[in-house]
Amino acid sequence: MNLKGSLVYLRAVEKDDASTIFLWENNPKNWKVSNTELPFSLYDIHQLIEQQSDLRKSGQMRLVIETLNENRPVGVIDLYDINFKHGYAAIGILIGEDSDMGKGYATEALKICCSYCQQILELRNLYCQIHGDNAASIALFEKAGFIHAGTRKNWLRFKNQFFDELTFQLCLKSAD
Repeated sequence: MNLKGSLVYLRAVEKDDASTIFLWENNPKNWKVSNTELPFSLYDIHQLIEQQSDLRKSGQMRLVIETLNENRPVGVIDLYDINFKHGYAAIGILIGEDSDMGKGYATEALKICCSYCQQILELRNLYCQIHGDNAASIALFEKAGFIHAGTRKNWLRFKNQFFDELTFQLCLKSAD
C-alpha cells in the first residue's frame, strides 16, 4: 500500500528524526494535548523509536508526516493501544509547528493512516481522545468521519483547569 497523498506521505520514524521529535515533544505548547508533564530527554526519544520497531510487541506505532514537495517532516501520527484481537487502535496526530497548521497536512495524513489501518492492519475501529476545548482537532476528526462516542466530564487537568475529554470513533468495518 502506498502511504502517499497529494501533499504528504507517511513513513517510519528513523533515528535521524530524533532531534526533530525531541523539539516537538518538548515544546510546552504541545504538552496539553499530549498529557506531558516533564520534558523528554534525547535518550528517551531514541528509546521510544527503538521500542516501536515491533508493532505487535509494543502495541504502538509512530509515523512521520513528510511533505511531498520539500521532503520535510511536519508532524507525526501515532497509533497506540493497538489491540489486534479486538481490532481497534487509538490514533493521535501532531503538526509540530504553527506555520504548518491549516495547510491540509493533518487531514491528508489522517485519511492515509485510516486506510492503512483498514487495509493493511485489518483493524475494525479507530478512536481518539480529545480535550473538549480543542476545536481544531474535533473538526479534523469529524471531517474524517469520526463520530462523537462519549464525554468524560472534567476528566483532564492542565494548569489547574479541568477539561472534558471527548472520545471519537471511526468504524472501519461494519459488523459481520
